Amino acid sequence: MQTSFTSRDVVALTGITLRQLQWWDERRIVVPSREGHRRLYSTEDLAEVAVICELRRRGFSLQRVRKVMRFLQREFSKRLAETVSGSSDYHLLTDGRTLYLETSARQIVDILKNSRQPMLTICLSDTVRQVRATIRNAEKKASAISAAPDPVRSGRKVS
Repeated sequence: MQTSFTSRDVVALTGITLRQLQWWDERRIVVPSREGHRRLYSTEDLAEVAVICELRRRGFSLQRVRKVMRFLQREFSKRLAETVSGSSDYHLLTDGRTLYLETSARQIVDILKNSRQPMLTICLSDTVRQVRATIRNAEKKASAISAAPDPVRSGRKVS
């Protein structure tokens, strides 16, 4: 699997804009490595961008996103993609004030039953799996294109 992605790769894989990505780097929400002036994103960075995109689609302000990402980093003590790659499904639940991170379906149901207001739920594991699947599909397409014979070089007539 590809280990580093340019800003343009991240835009193509997640659908966000280059400006959003640059702004998130400037605000230290997702900080890629650098190669000269180029930003290079790891698979872990890409997973975090995908989670942030999901939170933003669900109406979270960037300030709230920062709090969620700090919460996740405190809870995991390592990168999001490294943590959710195991067999457990991690679910982030929030009522807008309180954040819950659960792996047990029973705990999730208990939280939902006892909630006094609507809860937002995001399966972090699904988001990370989706990013990895998207990367694999993009790599398959790229290798299929590069493996295809060049009709000009093979002597075939091109119309």
